[in-house]
Amino acid sequence: TSMVHHFAEQGAKVVILDRNEEAGRRLEEEVKAEGGEVMFLYTDVLDKQVLEGNYTEIMARYGRIDVLINGAGGNMAGATIAPDKTIFDLDIEAVRKVVDLNLFGIILPTMTFTRAMIEQKQGSIINISSESAIRPLTRVAGYGVAKAAVTNFTKYMCGELATKYGDGLRVNAIAPGFFITEQNRTLLLNPDGSYTERSKTILAHTPYGRFGEPSELLGTLQWLASDASKFVSGTMTVIDGGFDAFSI
Repeated sequence: TSMVHHFAEQGAKVVILDRNEEAGRRLEEEVKAEGGEVMFLYTDVLDKQVLEGNYTEIMARYGRIDVLINGAGGNMAGATIAPDKTIFDLDIEAVRKVVDLNLFGIILPTMTFTRAMIEQKQGSIINISSESAIRPLTRVAGYGVAKAAVTNFTKYMCGELATKYGDGLRVNAIAPGFFITEQNRTLLLNPDGSYTERSKTILAHTPYGRFGEPSELLGTLQWLASDASKFVSGTMTVIDGGFDAFSI
Protein backbone atom coordinates (compact mmCIF):
# COMPACT_ATOMS: atom_id res chain seq x y z
CA THR A 1 0.00 0.00 0.00
CA SER A 2 2.74 2.46 0.94
CA MET A 3 4.59 1.65 -2.31
CA VAL A 4 1.53 2.48 -4.41
CA HIS A 5 0.87 5.75 -2.60
CA HIS A 6 4.53 6.73 -2.83
CA PHE A 7 4.98 6.19 -6.55
CA ALA A 8 1.64 7.84 -7.33
CA GLU A 9 2.73 10.86 -5.28
CA GLN A 10 5.95 10.95 -7.31
CA GLY A 11 3.91 11.26 -10.50
CA ALA A 12 4.14 7.67 -11.70
CA LYS A 13 1.26 6.02 -13.52
CA VAL A 14 0.66 3.08 -11.20
CA VAL A 15 -0.99 -0.24 -12.04
CA ILE A 16 -2.09 -2.30 -9.04
CA LEU A 17 -2.15 -6.03 -9.75
CA ASP A 18 -3.82 -8.03 -6.99
CA ARG A 19 -5.98 -11.12 -6.60
CA ASN A 20 -7.83 -9.45 -3.71
CA GLU A 21 -10.22 -7.36 -5.75
CA GLU A 22 -11.82 -5.61 -2.78
CA ALA A 23 -8.49 -4.44 -1.35
CA GLY A 24 -7.20 -3.49 -4.80
CA ARG A 25 -10.26 -1.41 -5.65
CA ARG A 26 -10.11 0.31 -2.26
CA LEU A 27 -6.47 1.24 -2.79
CA GLU A 28 -7.24 2.44 -6.30
CA GLU A 29 -9.95 4.78 -4.99
CA GLU A 30 -7.65 6.11 -2.25
CA VAL A 31 -4.97 7.02 -4.79
CA LYS A 32 -7.48 8.58 -7.17
CA ALA A 33 -8.87 10.68 -4.32
CA GLU A 34 -5.34 12.01 -3.77
CA GLY A 35 -5.04 12.96 -7.44
CA GLY A 36 -2.86 10.05 -8.50
CA GLU A 37 -2.94 8.22 -11.83
CA VAL A 38 -3.78 4.59 -11.04
CA MET A 39 -5.44 1.52 -12.50
CA PHE A 40 -6.40 -1.68 -10.69
CA LEU A 41 -6.43 -5.03 -12.46
CA TYR A 42 -7.31 -8.40 -10.98
CA THR A 43 -4.47 -10.86 -11.45
CA ASP A 44 -3.22 -14.29 -10.55
CA VAL A 45 0.58 -14.37 -10.62
CA LEU A 46 0.51 -18.12 -11.19
CA ASP A 47 -1.77 -17.96 -14.21
CA LYS A 48 0.02 -16.96 -17.43
CA GLN A 49 -3.25 -16.40 -19.28
CA VAL A 50 -4.50 -13.90 -16.69
CA LEU A 51 -1.12 -12.14 -16.71
CA GLU A 52 -1.22 -11.89 -20.50
CA GLY A 53 -4.61 -10.24 -20.22
CA ASN A 54 -3.16 -7.77 -17.73
CA TYR A 55 -0.30 -7.02 -20.11
CA THR A 56 -2.69 -6.32 -22.97
CA GLU A 57 -4.76 -3.91 -20.86
CA ILE A 58 -1.73 -2.05 -19.52
CA MET A 59 -0.19 -1.63 -22.95
CA ALA A 60 -3.52 -0.51 -24.42
CA ARG A 61 -3.80 2.22 -21.79
CA TYR A 62 -0.21 3.36 -21.30
CA GLY A 63 1.78 1.90 -24.18
CA ARG A 64 4.81 1.07 -22.04
CA ILE A 65 5.98 -0.53 -18.78
CA ASP A 66 8.98 1.09 -17.10
CA VAL A 67 9.11 -0.56 -13.69
CA LEU A 68 7.93 -3.96 -12.46
CA ILE A 69 7.83 -4.56 -8.72
CA ASN A 70 7.37 -8.27 -8.04
CA GLY A 71 5.80 -8.21 -4.59
CA ALA A 72 3.70 -11.38 -4.58
CA GLY A 73 4.61 -13.76 -1.77
CA GLY A 74 3.59 -15.33 1.48
CA ASN A 75 3.85 -18.32 3.75
CA MET A 76 1.56 -20.99 5.16
CA ALA A 77 1.54 -23.05 8.32
CA GLY A 78 2.34 -26.42 6.76
CA ALA A 79 5.58 -25.10 5.25
CA THR A 80 6.94 -24.02 8.64
CA ILE A 81 8.59 -25.94 11.45
CA ALA A 82 7.39 -24.91 14.91
CA PRO A 83 9.72 -25.28 17.93
CA ASP A 84 8.01 -28.53 18.91
CA LYS A 85 8.21 -29.98 15.37
CA THR A 86 10.99 -31.33 13.13
CA ILE A 87 11.83 -31.47 9.42
CA PHE A 88 9.81 -34.69 9.23
CA ASP A 89 6.63 -32.77 10.03
CA LEU A 90 6.84 -30.56 6.92
CA ASP A 91 3.79 -30.70 4.67
CA ILE A 92 5.41 -31.11 1.26
CA GLU A 93 2.32 -29.91 -0.61
CA ALA A 94 2.34 -26.75 1.50
CA VAL A 95 6.03 -26.23 0.72
CA ARG A 96 5.27 -26.62 -3.00
CA LYS A 97 2.54 -23.97 -2.75
CA VAL A 98 4.89 -21.58 -0.94
CA VAL A 99 7.63 -22.11 -3.53
CA ASP A 100 5.12 -21.69 -6.36
CA LEU A 101 3.80 -18.39 -4.98
CA ASN A 102 7.14 -16.86 -3.99
CA LEU A 103 9.25 -18.08 -6.92
CA PHE A 104 6.96 -18.76 -9.88
CA GLY A 105 4.88 -15.77 -8.76
CA ILE A 106 7.92 -13.71 -9.77
CA ILE A 107 9.10 -15.73 -12.77
CA LEU A 108 5.77 -15.64 -14.62
CA PRO A 109 5.14 -11.86 -14.27
CA THR A 110 8.76 -11.23 -15.26
CA MET A 111 8.32 -13.33 -18.41
CA THR A 112 5.11 -11.46 -19.20
CA PHE A 113 5.85 -7.80 -18.51
CA THR A 114 9.52 -7.71 -19.52
CA ARG A 115 8.49 -7.87 -23.17
CA ALA A 116 7.57 -4.18 -23.10
CA MET A 117 10.92 -3.29 -21.53
CA ILE A 118 12.79 -5.22 -24.21
CA GLU A 119 10.95 -3.31 -26.94
CA GLN A 120 11.72 -0.02 -25.17
CA LYS A 121 15.30 -1.12 -24.45
CA GLN A 122 14.76 0.25 -20.96
CA GLY A 123 13.19 -0.93 -17.74
CA SER A 124 13.76 -1.80 -14.10
CA ILE A 125 12.57 -4.96 -12.37
CA ILE A 126 12.57 -4.99 -8.58
CA ASN A 127 12.00 -8.30 -6.80
CA ILE A 128 11.01 -8.50 -3.16
CA SER A 129 13.27 -11.04 -1.49
CA SER A 130 13.68 -11.49 2.26
CA GLU A 131 16.09 -11.60 5.17
CA SER A 132 15.44 -15.34 5.17
CA ALA A 133 17.10 -15.57 1.75
CA ILE A 134 20.40 -14.52 3.32
CA ARG A 135 20.40 -16.33 6.64
CA PRO A 136 18.26 -19.39 7.33
CA LEU A 137 15.77 -18.43 10.02
CA THR A 138 14.09 -20.89 12.33
CA ARG A 139 10.57 -22.00 11.44
CA VAL A 140 10.27 -20.54 7.91
CA ALA A 141 11.70 -23.54 6.07
CA GLY A 142 9.79 -23.39 2.78
CA TYR A 143 9.61 -19.60 2.62
CA GLY A 144 13.36 -19.20 3.14
CA VAL A 145 14.18 -21.68 0.39
CA ALA A 146 11.82 -19.91 -2.01
CA LYS A 147 13.19 -16.44 -1.25
CA ALA A 148 16.77 -17.69 -1.67
CA ALA A 149 15.71 -18.82 -5.14
CA VAL A 150 14.26 -15.36 -5.82
CA THR A 151 17.64 -13.82 -5.03
CA ASN A 152 19.39 -16.27 -7.35
CA PHE A 153 16.83 -15.60 -10.10
CA THR A 154 17.44 -11.86 -9.69
CA LYS A 155 21.14 -12.31 -10.33
CA TYR A 156 20.52 -14.68 -13.22
CA MET A 157 18.11 -12.29 -14.92
CA CYS A 158 20.59 -9.43 -14.58
CA GLY A 159 22.95 -11.20 -16.97
CA GLU A 160 20.24 -12.75 -19.12
CA LEU A 161 18.58 -9.44 -19.98
CA ALA A 162 21.65 -7.19 -20.20
CA THR A 163 23.74 -9.47 -22.40
CA LYS A 164 20.87 -10.25 -24.80
CA TYR A 165 18.88 -7.00 -24.81
CA GLY A 166 21.20 -4.22 -23.69
CA ASP A 167 22.28 -2.19 -20.69
CA GLY A 168 18.96 -0.39 -20.32
CA LEU A 169 17.44 -3.40 -18.58
CA ARG A 170 18.09 -3.82 -14.86
CA VAL A 171 17.02 -6.45 -12.34
CA ASN A 172 17.54 -5.96 -8.61
CA ALA A 173 16.02 -7.10 -5.34
CA ILE A 174 15.41 -5.75 -1.88
CA ALA A 175 15.53 -7.85 1.27
CA PRO A 176 13.32 -6.34 3.95
CA GLY A 177 14.16 -7.29 7.50
CA PHE A 178 11.38 -7.52 10.04
CA PHE A 179 8.26 -5.44 9.56
CA ILE A 180 4.91 -6.03 11.24
CA THR A 181 2.41 -6.85 8.49
CA GLU A 182 -1.06 -8.37 8.32
CA GLN A 183 0.60 -11.65 7.37
CA ASN A 184 2.86 -11.95 10.42
CA ARG A 185 0.96 -9.87 12.99
CA THR A 186 -0.22 -12.84 15.05
CA LEU A 187 3.31 -14.28 15.08
CA LEU A 188 4.88 -11.04 16.32
CA LEU A 189 2.17 -9.50 18.50
CA ASN A 190 0.04 -10.90 21.31
CA PRO A 191 -3.69 -10.08 21.34
CA ASP A 192 -2.99 -7.23 23.79
CA GLY A 193 -0.42 -5.70 21.40
CA SER A 194 2.64 -6.75 23.40
CA TYR A 195 5.57 -8.50 21.73
CA THR A 196 5.63 -12.30 21.46
CA GLU A 197 8.74 -14.29 22.35
CA ARG A 198 9.50 -14.48 18.62
CA SER A 199 9.49 -10.68 18.45
CA LYS A 200 11.74 -10.39 21.47
CA THR A 201 14.25 -12.77 19.87
CA ILE A 202 14.20 -10.82 16.60
CA LEU A 203 14.69 -7.46 18.32
CA ALA A 204 17.51 -8.85 20.47
CA HIS A 205 19.35 -9.57 17.20
CA THR A 206 18.50 -6.22 15.58
CA PRO A 207 20.96 -3.41 16.43
CA TYR A 208 18.24 -0.80 15.88
CA GLY A 209 16.12 -2.57 18.50
CA ARG A 210 12.84 -2.09 16.63
CA PHE A 211 10.80 -3.29 13.68
CA GLY A 212 10.94 -1.45 10.38
CA GLU A 213 8.31 1.00 9.14
CA PRO A 214 6.92 0.48 5.61
CA SER A 215 8.01 4.01 4.66
CA GLU A 216 11.62 2.95 5.27
CA LEU A 217 11.51 0.76 2.14
CA LEU A 218 10.51 3.59 -0.15
CA GLY A 219 13.84 5.37 -0.61
CA THR A 220 15.52 2.19 -1.83
CA LEU A 221 12.62 1.41 -4.15
CA GLN A 222 12.73 4.94 -5.55
CA TRP A 223 16.48 4.62 -6.19
CA LEU A 224 16.14 1.25 -7.94
CA ALA A 225 13.22 2.46 -10.05
CA SER A 226 14.97 5.63 -11.16
CA ASP A 227 17.93 6.48 -13.40
CA ALA A 228 19.94 7.14 -10.24
CA SER A 229 20.73 3.39 -10.30
CA LYS A 230 21.41 3.05 -14.06
CA PHE A 231 24.61 1.04 -13.51
CA VAL A 232 23.13 -1.14 -10.75
CA SER A 233 21.88 -4.62 -11.62
CA GLY A 234 21.93 -8.09 -10.07
CA THR A 235 22.05 -6.71 -6.52
CA MET A 236 20.07 -7.27 -3.36
CA THR A 237 19.76 -4.33 -0.97
CA VAL A 238 19.16 -5.27 2.65
CA ILE A 239 16.81 -3.03 4.67
CA ASP A 240 16.85 -4.52 8.14
CA GLY A 241 18.08 -2.18 10.87
CA GLY A 242 21.37 -4.06 10.97
CA PHE A 243 19.94 -7.57 11.58
CA ASP A 244 22.12 -9.25 8.94
CA ALA A 245 25.27 -7.49 10.15
CA PHE A 246 24.82 -8.36 13.81
CA SER A 247 26.14 -11.31 15.79
CA ILE A 248 26.87 -12.26 19.34
